[in-house]
Amino acid sequence: MISSTPEIPSPPDPANCPALLGRIEAEIHRVIVGQNYLVERLVVALLARGHLLIEGFPGLAKTLAVKTLAAALDVDFRRIQFTPDLLPADLVGTLIYDQSTGAFKARKGPIFSDLVLADEINRASAKVQSALLEAMEERQVTLGDASHRLSPTFTVLATQNPIEHEGTYPLAEAQVDRFMMKLRLDFPSREEEAKILDRMLVQRPLAVSAITDAAGLEGLREAADRVHLDSKLRGYILDLVRATRRPAAVDLPRLKDWIERGASPRATLFLARSAKALALLRGRDHVLPEDVKEIAADVLRHRVMVSWEAEAEGIDSDQLIERLLGAVVVP
Repeated sequence: MISSTPEIPSPPDPANCPALLGRIEAEIHRVIVGQNYLVERLVVALLARGHLLIEGFPGLAKTLAVKTLAAALDVDFRRIQFTPDLLPADLVGTLIYDQSTGAFKARKGPIFSDLVLADEINRASAKVQSALLEAMEERQVTLGDASHRLSPTFTVLATQNPIEHEGTYPLAEAQVDRFMMKLRLDFPSREEEAKILDRMLVQRPLAVSAITDAAGLEGLREAADRVHLDSKLRGYILDLVRATRRPAAVDLPRLKDWIERGASPRATLFLARSAKALALLRGRDHVLPEDVKEIAADVLRHRVMVSWEAEAEGIDSDQLIERLLGAVVVP
């Protein structure tokens, strides 16, 4: 049950943005127990106009969190279950022949929505995965010889299961790079799991109130754009991303053998935008170095490709990023 009467007018006053964001998070937590990291990064991705890849074991409330977020924002939400037999037309739509007019017309697919949950995205074929490329990057879909604009709020929130590889299709690097952040979720604590048990033992739907709407979200995004990013912090972001390509420049020559490929320039832009969104969420109108360091792993972990030597030594991208964060000088 959803109430669609937001208490704060939209677009919101910039001074009210931190309070409004806090109310959105609180509304989500009325349904979701724990998962503070997931909820916070969902909001950051929306503020920064970025897509999100969520990796976690089954049963960690990934789908429920996205669905609850859409209800709190009062925006259109579509869930697409990716399966091996899914076709690109099932995702983006197709042209159908209208006998009454003798012409073809577009039948739009479920991707024409505000929030799109691509559930278990790595279970669909590469052809279906590539159908997301234009939509995620250009925010439009081409059907026949006509291009159709997607919603300004259009955001892809994709999930994948890290424990099953049979019958899956790993995402291509070009596809993964279009996600602003990649999250890795862990199991809840014992206390959180006890709260889940208490809350969900009696199966009854929890009402989610709409805190704002699409216009209000756009106002929040504009407020995030106006968050101040000092020139020294811009330099820090540039140094950090460039260090993934040339680790010897920060006195980490050993990492050269462990990093097969560093982050793309897209990482620089996404790191700056997500740090500004995180600062707004924390109630500030300026970015701190801690914001950049906190969000860095989420932006870089799927862009720093580890070599086979690193894998042989049990070193993953998160460990490499941690070393880079410790070596790059903070302004």
